[in-house]
Amino acid sequence: MSKHLQRDLENVHLALLSLSAIVEEMIDKASRALIEGDIEQAAEVIRTDEQVNQGEVHIEEECLKMLALHQPVAIDLRRISTVMKVNNDLERIADLAVNIAERAQNLAAFPQFPAPNRLEKMVTLATRMVHGSLDAFVNLDTLTARRVCLLDEEMDDYNRRIIGELQEQMRQDPELIVPAMHAFSASRHLERIADHATNIAEDVIYLVEGEIARHKPEMVHLDEDEASAVDESRLGAEKT
Repeated sequence: MSKHLQRDLENVHLALLSLSAIVEEMIDKASRALIEGDIEQAAEVIRTDEQVNQGEVHIEEECLKMLALHQPVAIDLRRISTVMKVNNDLERIADLAVNIAERAQNLAAFPQFPAPNRLEKMVTLATRMVHGSLDAFVNLDTLTARRVCLLDEEMDDYNRRIIGELQEQMRQDPELIVPAMHAFSASRHLERIADHATNIAEDVIYLVEGEIARHKPEMVHLDEDEASAVDESRLGAEKT
């Protein structure tokens, strides 16, 4: 690897880490707005979106310059392509955080609406998955990446259960249809955030091992000791 390519890769990596910190903060604020009804937090999330958009464009432009100027191969090419993929997923996660903030603003007009208890659990799990996938990327940690991938099924189950609960609420009380639909949308946005976190985790596996993990369940398989560690992690989260 040339010194110029090394420098450019380091710069774009730092830019991506800075963007990821902003996006994680957006998720935290949007989640608090949704669960606690903090409308000011929701407004901050919406205002931050343009900053993320600009950062995403900058990183993509820098990656394209590296591809054109350095014509990287092998691991260097994988690094750049992975940065571009993670960059895109971060921008989409930020958009979803904005969507959740908007749903929180709408739900604020219905303070008596009984939001599903599992919604807060979805928030916690989505946050863990995003943080875990970004940690895996920073540390090139495929074990953590695989753990994130395995959590996606749990998130899907939460989403299905919340949808069923909201449908029952709407059947019993038609006046709850509007707030229930906002909660439905928030649940769906959280589930999509988890999907993007899974994408990032799969990209980490690709970066380190050189194989595309997407649509290949066997690529995220854990052995017995690793699976036990995941189970213990889940139990700890449930206790908290």
